[in-house]
Amino acid sequence: QLVESGGGSVQTGGSLRLSCVGSGLTSEINCMGWFRQAPGKEREGVAAILFGGTLTSIADSVKGRFTISEDNAQNTVYLQMDSLKAEDTAMYYCASGSLYGGDWDKEYAYTYWGRGTQVTVS
Repeated sequence: QLVESGGGSVQTGGSLRLSCVGSGLTSEINCMGWFRQAPGKEREGVAAILFGGTLTSIADSVKGRFTISEDNAQNTVYLQMDSLKAEDTAMYYCASGSLYGGDWDKEYAYTYWGRGTQVTVS
């Protein structure tokens, strides 16, 4: 299971840190990603991390503003979001998978999904 937290409402330019706690994941799972979906839009990949923290990927739309990190001891992956913009408003989902690589931002690369946490920037 994956459980997200940390969403909320924030003013433009503000920051939020999302957390995703994983439990019961099978051994082949080796990466975690964050996706977001705004109303009327397709779900898009935001960031991903290979467990161990050696490799990360960030979407161009958030590069320089968002950072993904992990805490292995807590089975938690974080998404630090700074300089938030109105266009960052969306439901944010974490997902885990075993195909980290060129398809990190594709939904089919992930096996498990959380229920999402809402981020609203105004």
